[in-house]
Amino acid sequence: AYMSYDLAVFDPSLAPTDTNEFAQWFDEMTEWEEDHSYDDPKVSSPKIQAWFHEMRETFPALNGPFSAVLEDDNPRVTDYSIGRHLIYACFAWSEAESAYVAVKTIAEKNGVGFVDVSSEQTSVWFPDASGKLQILFKISVDNEMYDLAVEGDAAISVPS
Repeated sequence: AYMSYDLAVFDPSLAPTDTNEFAQWFDEMTEWEEDHSYDDPKVSSPKIQAWFHEMRETFPALNGPFSAVLEDDNPRVTDYSIGRHLIYACFAWSEAESAYVAVKTIAEKNGVGFVDVSSEQTSVWFPDASGKLQILFKISVDNEMYDLAVEGDAAISVPS
């Protein structure tokens, strides 16, 4: 039912490691109520910034200071919503497989956590002591969060 293939990364040092607390925190983070625009990585923690800059080499940003001057129909152009502790990325479905691999690989390399939002059960990955990403728990993401996306409100494809 999702219009886009959605994945998120977060700074594991700033996120709760308890299942319920994480679900609540993720909910709050994706209400987009921080007092800044959500298209500039300068507000983010260093690890998340590093992830973003590496990601945009393959999946260019749709908006913000680093938005790519590209033809509109490039399927790799990605809508990043950039918060202080988390970046939520909306990919084209045609890119789902390569996006998953890129997000996860670059997350592991930069020591950030990863949320597989679009899977049946939302897996939450944290880096372990050796830096390898492991599923810490699964949460159910409330589909009501996606009302805006499902209604096809083109201006907003992030959770409401």
